[in-house]
Amino acid sequence: MTSVTSLATAMFTVADQDAAVGFYTDTLGWELRSDVGFGEGDTAGRWVEVAPPGSVAVLALNVAWDGSAPGGGAVGVEATDVRGERDRLEQAGVAVGELMGGEGPVPLMFSVSDADGNTIWVVEAPPVTPGA
Repeated sequence: MTSVTSLATAMFTVADQDAAVGFYTDTLGWELRSDVGFGEGDTAGRWVEVAPPGSVAVLALNVAWDGSAPGGGAVGVEATDVRGERDRLEQAGVAVGELMGGEGPVPLMFSVSDADGNTIWVVEAPPVTPGA
């Protein structure tokens, strides 16, 4: 049996950490949670984390330490007003995907991508049941 208790950190590879931080904080409205250097010399690096306000889980924005190309990751986030969030991002100049789902068991959702091709799926949060 596993001792893992929760999903805490998702990771995206990006070409430019400063540009990525700008997109996630200034454009998407997320918070910068961590920005620290580590190591020395040629092995020095930088650990950067962002997250939607109030989120327990974070998204680490890493350069490709192994020399691979950035991008190609995907993560889902929940929103209480998917249509409103899509409108807000579209008005901010973000290229947003079409709304999909919303019928049967599939929640309403749309996607946005960062400059490196990482995809964020904005998914309708499940209804909150009082007292549950």
